Amino acid sequence: MKHLIILLFFFNSFTSFAQTVNTSVATTKIGTNSINPKKKLLTVEASCGQCQFKMKGKGCTLAIRIHGKPYFVDKANIDSFGDAHAKMGFCNAISMAQVQGKIVKNKFVATYFKLIEH
Repeated sequence: MKHLIILLFFFNSFTSFAQTVNTSVATTKIGTNSINPKKKLLTVEASCGQCQFKMKGKGCTLAIRIHGKPYFVDKANIDSFGDAHAKMGFCNAISMAQVQGKIVKNKFVATYFKLIEH
């Protein structure tokens, strides 16, 4: 019985760790990476600014679109969410994301950024 309890404890610890790893894939590491309940949580379109939103710039850069206006994202990287050039990557598709932050000098400075699962 003692061995069964120890085995269940280790199994539970292992499955909890696996769930934590899987749920954090779509969230980029920004600060404490938690939602600030005092700030508004926005649902926006997210993609490559140059490839999908036709913004001027070099290379591929993460951008969001708020009420039809695109903004490059500061404090979050396009490569933090997998291969941007994959079939459903930011350069080939527009995704939805939940974000917090503010617009500073025509850039969105993110304090929280999480992709919404399709």
